[in-house]
Amino acid sequence: MVDVVHDARARPTRLRVLYLSWRDRENPEAGGAETFTERTCEVLTELGHDVTLFTARFPGARRRDRHGDVRILRRGGRFSVYLAGMLHLLLHPRRYDVVVDVQNGVPFWSPLVTRLPVVNIVHHVHHGQWDSFFGPGMARLGWWLESRLAPWVYRRARYVTVSRATRAEMEDIGIDPARVDLVYSGNDHPEDLAGYATLPRTPHPTLICVGRLVPHKHVESAVDLLADRAGTHPDLVLHVVGGGQWGEQVRAHAEHRGVADRVIMHGFVDEPTKHRLLAQSWVVVVPSHKEGWCLSIVEGGLHGTPAVAFASAGGPSESIVDGRTGLLSADGQTAFEEQVLRLVDDAHLRSVLGENARRYASTFDWRISGRRLEQTLLSVTGAGPRPAEDQLDLDALTDPEATRALPAGQLAAG
Repeated sequence: MVDVVHDARARPTRLRVLYLSWRDRENPEAGGAETFTERTCEVLTELGHDVTLFTARFPGARRRDRHGDVRILRRGGRFSVYLAGMLHLLLHPRRYDVVVDVQNGVPFWSPLVTRLPVVNIVHHVHHGQWDSFFGPGMARLGWWLESRLAPWVYRRARYVTVSRATRAEMEDIGIDPARVDLVYSGNDHPEDLAGYATLPRTPHPTLICVGRLVPHKHVESAVDLLADRAGTHPDLVLHVVGGGQWGEQVRAHAEHRGVADRVIMHGFVDEPTKHRLLAQSWVVVVPSHKEGWCLSIVEGGLHGTPAVAFASAGGPSESIVDGRTGLLSADGQTAFEEQVLRLVDDAHLRSVLGENARRYASTFDWRISGRRLEQTLLSVTGAGPRPAEDQLDLDALTDPEATRALPAGQLAAG
């Protein structure tokens, strides 16, 4: 990735930044979007900016909190947080210099209540996912809000997204790509994870699925893999890491398919536990049909654990370099299962792709992500230029010779 160069002798003006996000990292349903928010907030404070994160309350949460130097304000619930955020902006018009409005399906509608510069962050477009949460009427309303009303309300705002795939989807709903800055998600620094390098892989083949447990993640597909292939892979184990409203449904599905003894539900875990599980697993599986980036793919990559995801899911077509750092699957359960089992069954292929995944994942850094976002914030406040487009040199970041040397047909489409 192309780093963002800053002149230490001429640091930019200190910005007072308000982040509007429906969840923070302590929320039991937090996922990759919340990690992006929290880690870029941290970097912005390290760069000297004042950052406030306005987010929803949850059981046991404090109304005011701090995550390091980031000020946390929690108001409202899952839906009322949007109204609470608008009210906060109305009551404190001079407290901030710029607003970062994180759009998870619907945004906070901040341009309606403030004249401050607004940056809208979109991780992925939710077309087709509204039906997973709501009935037909509410689903149509949600999609209209996302695809019609929001682009009009934010017509003068700058956008940020985490993948070229999402930027293309945003263009489909009328958002000019020239108004969208690309800021890839970062990753932990390899040196910080050195202690996991000596952890052995599990003796039995182990899959891991990391993320929020919600219907559109389709975690049941990973459970079905264990049941469908029980005759050929009876020792296959699946670790499900993450919390969310759909956890009991996943557990019940595993019971129904007769594989509950091989599906380990961890719930929401701390970072050391997550990295230990990623380091010891054989393959990261991403059965989701839509992802903006899928942070768990590159998090697993740091441990040399390759991933399998659907090519049509969007962001994974960039977080995975197909055939070099992992495998992308055609649509359909059978195709997905075959790609996963190719990695399970072939230790050499798994090792080659895993080493490439480690090299590729180490190029994503939260410090770079935060600096690129800072450039966007400086540009909308008139204090700096827009960030230049990121360019990924895949041959420089992976070893094409290693995959070319694999036996003929080994990387043929599954």
